[in-house]
Amino acid sequence: MELINILRQHIEQNTWVQAILSQVRKKDGSLAQKVQIKPVELKGVMHYQFSYYYENKVKHENLLGEESIERVESLLQESYRQAVLQTTDNDYHILVSKKGKLKIMTKPPTKKSIDRQHNRQKTYILEEGIAVPFLVELGVMTESGKVHNKKYDKYRQINRFLEMIRDILPHLPRNRTVQILDFGCGKSYLTFALYYYLVELEKLDVHITGLDLKEDVIRHCQQLAEQFGYENLQFKVGDIAKYDEKSAIDMMVTLHACDTATDAALEKAVRWNAGIILSVPCCQHELLTQIDNDILEPMLGHGLIKERFASLATDSIRAKLLSILRYRTQLLEFIDLEHTPKNILIRAIKEESLAKDKQKQLVREYTTFRDFIQAKPYLERALEDRLAPLLEES
Repeated sequence: MELINILRQHIEQNTWVQAILSQVRKKDGSLAQKVQIKPVELKGVMHYQFSYYYENKVKHENLLGEESIERVESLLQESYRQAVLQTTDNDYHILVSKKGKLKIMTKPPTKKSIDRQHNRQKTYILEEGIAVPFLVELGVMTESGKVHNKKYDKYRQINRFLEMIRDILPHLPRNRTVQILDFGCGKSYLTFALYYYLVELEKLDVHITGLDLKEDVIRHCQQLAEQFGYENLQFKVGDIAKYDEKSAIDMMVTLHACDTATDAALEKAVRWNAGIILSVPCCQHELLTQIDNDILEPMLGHGLIKERFASLATDSIRAKLLSILRYRTQLLEFIDLEHTPKNILIRAIKEESLAKDKQKQLVREYTTFRDFIQAKPYLERALEDRLAPLLEES
């Protein structure tokens, strides 16, 4: 009852700043590693946002006051051994024994302000009001740095991409030139953004090569790079499957490489020992004619559903194969620059090592799924020399 009274008091008095639940009871991956709870005002009504932090994702849930009290009590009884509730009056450190008994310690407050704005003003990496040469030239900004109204979505999407880049900065080398290859760069909005962010803002020593099959597009991009004085940004006409001017790179970026062109780029990235891979696949048709399973007939019997399932299965297989090859892999939501559909971005970071038991588990998960849908993935065949010994072991 003491905990419930404390929670209710600070909800009623609007003095709740945040709470964090941690120390999971089960370490099998089924529970979030921690739960953060903050007050947010939604359409004039106070809610409490529960953010569940798993290894590769975050889930959110917004609850009203009494619902929040019940949820916190349930989580501490069943899932977590420790919590900290920060209010403008006091901090409460809560410990839960193995028998479920609570010990609550009251301490002076460490936070005295509350941010209840759910949709507060967004801070962008490329700030509005500061003119960025390539954004001005490409028609996103005016010369004074104001974003054109019709280009605001593009401006926001470019910044979202840079946020993803910011997350992987600790994995880029600092003692030498960072080698980056952008395959299928197209008009190169994101290529220019990547170069500007890493070189101009982060002051890294970077060399980026943009590769695309369209000669006129590449010629225009090269002219712009020279116009902006981007000495270590160059554009070339080329096919990733045949490109052999590199033997090692630090990061591979491939956005909207069609169908198995994505697999060709991923194969190159693995063989070049790329430390980071960022890939947004599209037109994943390879598995569409391969997938066959009577159990899945309620899905596969509908062409539209089968096509979507094939796309998701393709990217799931790519992610799992990269994981087997010692990449820490995430599937993130990415918004296309041209037509704004929601796509999947594969973000993979090379790990120094992978426990043998973990690798065998990943292999079992992969082969079970592959055989279940009767798939013969391009990427597995392309990397057969590296994958076959691992797949045969299990």
